[in-house]
Amino acid sequence: MIRVEGVSHRFGALEVLRDVWFEVPKGEVFGFIGPNGAGKTTTLRMMATLLEPLHGRILVGDHDVVDHPAEVRRLVGFMPDGFGVYERVTVREYLDFFASAYGIERTARARTVGAVMELTDLGPLATRLVQALSKGMKQRLAIARTLLHDPEVLILDEPANGLDPRARIEMRDLIEQLQGLGKTIVLSSHILTELSDMVSSVAILERGRVLAAGPVGAIGQQLHPERRVRLRLLAAPADGGAALRAVPAVRDVERGPDGDLRIAYQGGDDAVAAIVAAAVQAGLGVVRVEPERDDLEHIFLEVTRGELQ
Repeated sequence: MIRVEGVSHRFGALEVLRDVWFEVPKGEVFGFIGPNGAGKTTTLRMMATLLEPLHGRILVGDHDVVDHPAEVRRLVGFMPDGFGVYERVTVREYLDFFASAYGIERTARARTVGAVMELTDLGPLATRLVQALSKGMKQRLAIARTLLHDPEVLILDEPANGLDPRARIEMRDLIEQLQGLGKTIVLSSHILTELSDMVSSVAILERGRVLAAGPVGAIGQQLHPERRVRLRLLAAPADGGAALRAVPAVRDVERGPDGDLRIAYQGGDDAVAAIVAAAVQAGLGVVRVEPERDDLEHIFLEVTRGELQ
């Protein structure tokens, strides 16, 4: 849905992006991660046609952001990190104003605004002044604003920044709901725990360069070809798991202090399935299977280790 091809940019003598390449698949929740100052916001503003790349190009739905900005804007809803709100209007008035700015006809405007408020759970707050909203509700209002023209792509810059734990959970649920509607969503953040439960693909940006991009599992497997799975059993096997050592993908089997088996293996989900099948065939009472997860924080530290030294 989005292709960033060899993009570079600078502000005066300051080079902020250098030969950036990555792709965002259609329907994906894509994490754009990196520390403050890495160039995330600059890249997102280019995707939203607010900046032009100095070199390279960005395609959104096969439309070049420089050559066909109007077509890109029809596809994209952009929520910047530092968004502004008009505070002395109600939620409904605020959304109605932006629906008008998007060119939505008056006859369809009330229906559109009502549908967006229902989707973002702002309906009960329709008559409340914007200045009376909490930070979390203002974030929801900003997302509602981006949805008015029913874009295919949502670009959200630090959407959970400054939210309390409950508001962050609600934000995550809303993003999952929007993905379920077929939206392609790009999220940026420098707080990796915000993204770990939402994204399946990422691009890791450091000092203006993409160090890794693609599915989280593929990046993790590339960094650590040997992975681990934990089997919780009704009782520890007397033979120490000899049946599991016979599985071709298995490299090692250890018994944990609680009697669980911790198995090192190479491969993907098919290897885990083979391990579980062997355990069941051997008569082991499998209670739980806990594959090692690819933690974004660990991946980020591994990928950026050489860059930061």
